[in-house]
Amino acid sequence: MDALHLIGYLAAICTTCAFLPQALKVLKTGDTHSLSLMMYIIFSTGVALWLIYGLLKKDLPIIAANTVTLVFALLILSVIIRNRLRKTAQAAQLD
Repeated sequence: MDALHLIGYLAAICTTCAFLPQALKVLKTGDTHSLSLMMYIIFSTGVALWLIYGLLKKDLPIIAANTVTLVFALLILSVIIRNRLRKTAQAAQLD
């Protein structure tokens, strides 16, 4: 493995692992109150585009990092949306 790919893999590991604690916390507690829905929509879109870019370039570090990060981001995004829908439904029941 050359130095360029090693740097790519290390960057992939760092950025993906940085996202893991947030994903685990959201999945464990279900608390998304302080998370921005719009940020996760934009972030997930960006990660998906990076994944497509990596696939088109056949760049394994980009593909690996963005596949895993996209899964984490989409898990968090789905919990944010689920919680917002529940909150809206509960508010409607109170009216």
